[in-house]
Amino acid sequence: MEQELDDRQASRLAESLAALDRLAERGAAVMRRFHGEVLTDLDRRLDTISTAVGDDGVDPFGMDPTALRSSAVVAAFMYKVYFRCQTRGADNVPAGPVILVANHAGQLPIDGVMITSAMLLEGASPRLARSMVDFWVPTLPFVSVLFSRVGVVLGTPDNAQRLLSRGEALLTFPEGIAGITKTVDQAYQLQRFGLGFMRLALATGAPIVPVAVVGSEEQYPTLYNLKGTGELLGLPALPIWAQMIVPGLGLLPLPVKYRLEFGEPMRFAGDADDADAVIEEMVDQVRARLKTMIADSRLERRSVFW
Repeated sequence: MEQELDDRQASRLAESLAALDRLAERGAAVMRRFHGEVLTDLDRRLDTISTAVGDDGVDPFGMDPTALRSSAVVAAFMYKVYFRCQTRGADNVPAGPVILVANHAGQLPIDGVMITSAMLLEGASPRLARSMVDFWVPTLPFVSVLFSRVGVVLGTPDNAQRLLSRGEALLTFPEGIAGITKTVDQAYQLQRFGLGFMRLALATGAPIVPVAVVGSEEQYPTLYNLKGTGELLGLPALPIWAQMIVPGLGLLPLPVKYRLEFGEPMRFAGDADDADAVIEEMVDQVRARLKTMIADSRLERRSVFW
């Protein structure tokens, strides 16, 4: 039975990757019409990224360069055409190991996809940002494998340190689930930050780059969060957002305009094993910087969609 289940999951993974390829082809067709130069530039940029693929066709964390390329095309379509992203400060991200710390919102991690796309498409030196995901993601059948194929990594300290030791860029959302499941009345209110990213920065010497995201709060205007019901289903939350009212639009995000800003690198010194109170003081500096960046960006926008 276990082998049968493994085969079934493998089949579903293959079908999902094939669907991703088809979606990439459709997205590429639209991109050629509106932003044909983007695809050529994306191919060139992806070719400059080292993926350290082994004999099994994936990197040590399960990333498949072919799946990554297909997902990058889909993400580029969302970035350029659907969300019309406006990005500033991409060149603030230094070479070598770096930790990107961003605010989180929108129920589905589209904000992570847009930040990853900005790292690929903007700036002089393209980087692949490896998103860190919560521990409940591997509990989803075959989804964790699909995520790993496109470069997502389970957010364990060991995985994070291994990636940084390879000189990679980590994308973290220290608000965690509390950030992504906010309702409309909590929009752009930063939730409590975890301390893990700061301990990691102190242990490795990696700089922290704050990334302010404006737009994600409005992509799925969430009316209620049935947290108790979600926990009964084995989920961290069960949000009810506005699109669910209209049949067929449940998973379609509103075409809001995304604004992304990469701040100046922040460097900290200290002992990664210090007491929580000491680490929290440093974390509060990052949180305060991010809060100011978000507020400034919101003041600049004319509307949610423009």
